[in-house]
Formats: sequence, C-alpha cells, structure tokens
Amino acid sequence: MSQSTAPDQVLDWTRTERLGLADLLEGLDDHQWRAPSLCAGWSVHDLAAHLTLSTRTTLGMVLREAVRARGSFDRMELVISRERAARFDRHELVAQLRETAGSARRAPGAGPLDPLVDALVHGQDLARALDLARPVPLEPALAALEHVRTSAFYGARRRFRGARLVATDVDWSAGGGPEEIRGPAAELLLVATGRTAGLAALSGPGVRRLVLA
Repeated sequence: MSQSTAPDQVLDWTRTERLGLADLLEGLDDHQWRAPSLCAGWSVHDLAAHLTLSTRTTLGMVLREAVRARGSFDRMELVISRERAARFDRHELVAQLRETAGSARRAPGAGPLDPLVDALVHGQDLARALDLARPVPLEPALAALEHVRTSAFYGARRRFRGARLVATDVDWSAGGGPEEIRGPAAELLLVATGRTAGLAALSGPGVRRLVLA
C-alpha cells in the first residue's frame, strides 16, 4: 500500500465500489444475470457470488477447497463461486454484498488493497460484458494499479517487464524499462490483471510485448 494511502481511505473506497456494484447488479434482469462476464467460464451470477465471498472466505474453506481443486487456485475460486451462485438467488446476493460492503474482513492471504482491486476489476468484468458504462474513479484506480504492478499474485511484474507505464489521464508513471506503455489508469489496471479488454486503449512500443496469459 502506498505510504500516503491510509487504510481507512482504502476501506472507504472499497465500500463505495461494493455498494455501486450492488446497485448495478440490482438493476439487471434475469437474462443479464445468466450472461457471460468477461471472465472466461464465469456468468454474471457466478461473479456476483464471488464478490460476496471476499468477506466470507475462511482459512478452513480455502484449505478444503484447494484439495478438492487439486491445487488450482482458479479452479477453486470458480467452484466455490458457482456453488454459492446455486445456493443464493440474485436478490440474496445483492443483499449480502450490501450487508458487508464496509467490512474490513479479508480472505486469507489478502492484503488491504486486494478487495479494492477485486471490486474495481470485476466491476468492469460485469459492466463491459453487458455493454454498460461503469466509470472507474481515478484515485482508487491508481492505488490499485500501484499494488497490482508490484504484487507477485497478479502476474503484472511479468507482463510489464522491460516497460515503463505512463498514465494518460493523470500525472503518473512507473517502471524503469526502455519501452513505454501508455493509457488511462483504469485500462492499465485491467491489463495489469490480465484483461485483454484494456488493450485497445493502450499505446506505445511496449504494448507489443505484453503477454496476458
């Protein structure tokens, strides 16, 4: 976390994003809830269920499900989310998201900024898949981008190796590589987390070297 970003501020940003996601999800119809999100293999309903797990996942659950998923984190997350989606309808999941929107509880191993990243990025996974506009607030996006860029979890260090990131909508840059990757902070965040949806807004010689797998 940036030294200038207080934990209370991060939690407030996260709460705001979660409540905004609850409003977005509440306004969707049955067809939209069944639609695919930008996460391959995940429906909107699956992703909504996943968002409620950020404050409800326990260490015991992770250990048990990791064994069942044969050590695959991605498979574990999808299985847990799909099972939760089968248990709760859309109204229940929206209520759960609102109920714990301001909770500081995090999944085992998650840092203070990870729930914010989850809410910001999955908000785009939902909205863009449904062709809905969902603005990304600049300050939270930059805090999330700084975290993702240096974290071992998201793979951004490998994706951006040898590149210098330059935001085009705010005075921000990072990285010491010789090749620039330029774009809005929100799009850089999406690409940092492996989303191809952000590529169209990026430019610079470093873009051609990006590997999002």
